[in-house]
Amino acid sequence: MLKSLHLKGVGPAKVFGPVEFASRLNFITGDNGLGKSFLLDIAWWVLTRTWARDMSAMPRPDSKRPSVGYAYSKSTPGDFSEKSYFKRAGQIWPVKQGRPPIPGVVIYAGVDGSFSAWDPARNYWNTKEAQGFERLSAFNFTPEQVWRGMERGGIRHCNGLIHDWVLWQKAQDPAFTDLTKVLDTLSPSGTEKLTPGEPMRVGLDVTDYPSLRMPYGQDVPLIHASAGMRRIAALAYLLVWTWREHQLACKQTGRRAAKEIIFLIDEIECHLHPQWQRRIVPALLRVMQALTGKKVPVQLIVATHSPLVLASAEPTFDAETDAIFTIGLSQGQAVIEQESWTKQGDVVNWLVSHAFGLQQARSVEAEEAIEAAEAWMRNERDNLPPHLASKTAIHKMLERTLPGGDHFWPRWIVWVENHALQGRKRS
Repeated sequence: MLKSLHLKGVGPAKVFGPVEFASRLNFITGDNGLGKSFLLDIAWWVLTRTWARDMSAMPRPDSKRPSVGYAYSKSTPGDFSEKSYFKRAGQIWPVKQGRPPIPGVVIYAGVDGSFSAWDPARNYWNTKEAQGFERLSAFNFTPEQVWRGMERGGIRHCNGLIHDWVLWQKAQDPAFTDLTKVLDTLSPSGTEKLTPGEPMRVGLDVTDYPSLRMPYGQDVPLIHASAGMRRIAALAYLLVWTWREHQLACKQTGRRAAKEIIFLIDEIECHLHPQWQRRIVPALLRVMQALTGKKVPVQLIVATHSPLVLASAEPTFDAETDAIFTIGLSQGQAVIEQESWTKQGDVVNWLVSHAFGLQQARSVEAEEAIEAAEAWMRNERDNLPPHLASKTAIHKMLERTLPGGDHFWPRWIVWVENHALQGRKRS
């Protein structure tokens, strides 16, 4: 499992971290552009020694000796720790020679539909082994390659979702049973299940496409399903494909199966309905047990903008195994801090918590109107915006932006009536 990261001279701050990750569940929140995706990219690199999407991190121009420090657990007792210093002459982040002691499978789901997979049985070798095998340092799939397959140097490394799904289904391959289990585990609810339908043609294309059986009973080609369904189907396929190929490679090479799996997921809620957002994290914690039939330790490192995703973890969040981090801006530098986990109860409370930092869980106009009303009631009226510079203007804006049953109305109305009564008494 990834234990820690500490960055100097690279990323959104001169010093970023240290970040001490929990062993099971890690949430990363923060505004756009402050480094959530960058942190996942760095995590992928330290775990696999490869760059997702072939995009390496570049140091800050003002840094003298950029470095990435990191630590992770290994199959033997103790942790592995290392620090890499950027070499400007070669534009590389060097690492110690030899095989890194990573015992687990690593999967990185990008927000753009790309996936990366790293397998200790297929992407993990020493110099002598490299001479005898044609191997990739990692499997980096573009969105198109997830669906259509990957070929490099004349070697077919993956057939892709469309081909494998249909092949497994028609051949009644155990992999299709695994796929069905994973789809069921990742389904949006107990009543709306992701269930494979029958393979089908699309127009005059001779390709047989996988399908999903919709809640209304019709089979729909997967390529025509919703964006959320396609993303979950792709994740399910990559999980089954990665684990299946891992087992085959272990059998061929005489290696032991991985002892753990690490998921890096950027904007886990992307394309997902709220019904799904509040189930996806618990499902991912269960998915390896559904796939393997036994408990395989899973570490999730999840970047999210969704209050429902955080609310979904409230029943099972354990401060011993889980953590939440927030990236904020301080004096022009991004700062990441581990927050104390506090149950918020509902989405509104999560939105106004430190994780998301909204003043009001309302429209911008409603927030502005309430802030103006509160300033008016405190007799702090010098800095009000021109269009809210009177009690009448504030009242009209409140009427336009707030529903009749909003809990702010009683406070405002009582204040207005009390001051109107005091005015009548003075007159």
